[in-house]
Amino acid sequence: MKIRIATRQSELAMYQAKFVADELLAKINNIEVELLSMTSEGDQTDKPLHEIGGKGLFISTLESALEADEADIAVHSLKDVPAKLDPKFKIISVFSRESPEDLLLSKDGKSFSEFARNSTIGTSGPRRKAQINNLRPDIKTIPVRGNIATRIKKLNDGQFDGLVVAKAAIKRLGLKQNSYEFSIEEMLPSASQGYIAIECLSDKKDIIKLLENIGDPKELILASAERSFVAAMEGTCLSPIAILCEDKNGQIKISGKILSYEGNKKIYKEKMSSFEDIAIDIMLFADEFILEGAKSLILKNDN
Repeated sequence: MKIRIATRQSELAMYQAKFVADELLAKINNIEVELLSMTSEGDQTDKPLHEIGGKGLFISTLESALEADEADIAVHSLKDVPAKLDPKFKIISVFSRESPEDLLLSKDGKSFSEFARNSTIGTSGPRRKAQINNLRPDIKTIPVRGNIATRIKKLNDGQFDGLVVAKAAIKRLGLKQNSYEFSIEEMLPSASQGYIAIECLSDKKDIIKLLENIGDPKELILASAERSFVAAMEGTCLSPIAILCEDKNGQIKISGKILSYEGNKKIYKEKMSSFEDIAIDIMLFADEFILEGAKSLILKNDN
């Protein structure tokens, strides 16, 4: 049996697709894998995400390949997949989470507090921008697009003083760059940051049966809970929503943060749950935010 894997062409996407291919070859007998690299709509422009339709453009080409039966599965950074997935598609597996934290890259690796007033920091998302503005309103954030290598080159060329990227991306690519690791309290991650996911068509029962136990079932529960929180907020990639579900010795610590786009308003909460109750508790957690006006903050941001 051959499994055709759709992936974007970026270095990080190819790393992730090869990781999944190796997992399949190691755990399933008598299969072949084929990598199908594709250029997504989101890869064809450097315009800000809010001008081109959001992160969904990074996966639409791969989903089209699934629908056309050109590929059997697609591999994504799960944080790029919209929280409200079209019912015709299904996330069937995720793998052990790489670090969910964000890194602040700079030429000398200074800490966030050591950045001078009026410094400039490049960031590709409203979540990071809002948290930076909340902590340091004296710092200017600059939108930056492109793959990791492109963004780092812009930093090294002096286009800004610092650059925020996902720690998972830096680790997976084995890049060496002076950096400061944000604490979870400073910079809460986006939903599912650090997860590699397998997506397929919901009606592909044979593929689902074959692959649904390839990843880590507990990690899928955590990732799904984070995505459910964003969906309950009716959030998108343009919303400053941060959520993290952590396994703490069998219990789940939920940390959530919603900010205004400018970062001057913030709602932050924590809650303990369990693997048995997380599906219900995450919705109750979301309700607490909604009661405090979280949706109004997001609507103001997205309009």
